[in-house]
Amino acid sequence: MTSTIKLTALAFLAGIAALPVAAGAQTKPKAADPALVDAYIKSTFGKASPEWQQRITPDETLKTCNAYRNDVPPAEAEAITKRELAKVVYPSDGKYLGDWKSGAKIANNGRGGQFSDPPDTVSGGNCYACHQMEQAEVSYGTLGPSLMHYGKDRKYAPEDIKAAYTKIYDSQAVFACSNMPRFGANKVLSEQQIKDLVAFLFDPESPVNK
Repeated sequence: MTSTIKLTALAFLAGIAALPVAAGAQTKPKAADPALVDAYIKSTFGKASPEWQQRITPDETLKTCNAYRNDVPPAEAEAITKRELAKVVYPSDGKYLGDWKSGAKIANNGRGGQFSDPPDTVSGGNCYACHQMEQAEVSYGTLGPSLMHYGKDRKYAPEDIKAAYTKIYDSQAVFACSNMPRFGANKVLSEQQIKDLVAFLFDPESPVNK
């Protein structure tokens, strides 16, 4: 029994050792089979309601990002940002700043988008899961960059305020295959919620800018 275990372990380690060579020979990820990706995703939500089944059906942008494992060629990246920018709906009143205190609550609210949510659940931005937003935070994610002093560093410029609204509304309108959710385009957050988040980033009184 012991010998069998040792031989199995050696075979496993030999296989692992060979992996870097095979990986090194591949300079760029090959495009994944879209049908295989779709089948896998659907299988993980096999018992979901029809509404959820519809949610997991990737649109053209996600199909492209999945096919290239988010490493899209320049031409595809340009097509994505152009297509997604057309989806952005800017406030009809031309105002991008809401209430920063409400924005702070939204940024720190991780509810929404779960099977167990009651119908009246108000979704949050869950921003703290990926970003540090203020000095007082003791726990935050690092998938995204720090947002501390976000507005202050940009001198509260109007063009940067609009750009932040665009990024929150549809991140892929700014950067193709971004990991950030498309909060407005996918109707996760309302226009007012996005305004409040932008205010949280840009209001001089916000703890983000202290």
